[in-house]
Amino acid sequence: MVNVSMLIEYAQIGVAHSPFRNAGAPPVHSTFTQAKGTIEIFPEYREGLGSLEGFSHLIVIYHFDRAERRALKEPPLVDGETPHGIFATRHINRPNPIGISYVQLEKITDGILIVKGIDLLDGTPILDIKPYIPAFDSIPDATNGWVTPQHIEKIRNVSLLATRDNDTMQ
Repeated sequence: MVNVSMLIEYAQIGVAHSPFRNAGAPPVHSTFTQAKGTIEIFPEYREGLGSLEGFSHLIVIYHFDRAERRALKEPPLVDGETPHGIFATRHINRPNPIGISYVQLEKITDGILIVKGIDLLDGTPILDIKPYIPAFDSIPDATNGWVTPQHIEKIRNVSLLATRDNDTMQ
């Protein structure tokens, strides 16, 4: 086995536009918000949107451009008492600050994806978009590791509160 570390470079294909402007303001997870936003795909990548309109949901892969790269152990964002290995969390401060979100696709117009369930900061760089395909992307027997039902409920509540707070600010 060869242990080689290499520099990998990606091109930004677009940018997210959302009502969330401040770090710490967006919902913690897209599953728990109905916030609307857009994903602008740059002109040179728009041909890649062909046939996407038939999908109800998308997987959005993005760069955490405002994250701090810190330790390989971080406490969870919501009820952060016990640090966990960074790869056992969805924390933003990662060695490679790459995030994923699931959004509902409402419409595509001139390279702009109108989405619901956005949890990204306004201006977040988009790296890729993939269709969500339930037969491939849902794993019914998956386990939650250290993530308890109480932790999930806290994330839900924080996400709903972030959406509600943002709605009252507009």
